[in-house]
Amino acid sequence: MKCYIVIELKVKEFEPEYIGKLNFYISAINELVRDESDHPTIGILLCKNKDNFEVEFALKDINKPIGVSEYRYKELPENIKENLKTLEELTAELKHWTENEN
Repeated sequence: MKCYIVIELKVKEFEPEYIGKLNFYISAINELVRDESDHPTIGILLCKNKDNFEVEFALKDINKPIGVSEYRYKELPENIKENLKTLEELTAELKHWTENEN
């Protein structure tokens, strides 16, 4: 299955407006990046904690595949830290990508 996945990480408790922002990101990927052969873009929202009742109502009329989950974080293992890109590397890649799109 070839599709894009948008993951948004929030360091706060779930807020219903987070779904609207994630929906915006998914729509942007679908319009600007995704092609006809790709499956629908999936959105994943990770929050410090969530109230399932609020999440259910926030997702009620959303027609895109979005999931909301909690996370628990202590510290990343060294082997993962070493393989993550720095902010500077990510910024350079994004700049390069946007320049090549224009």
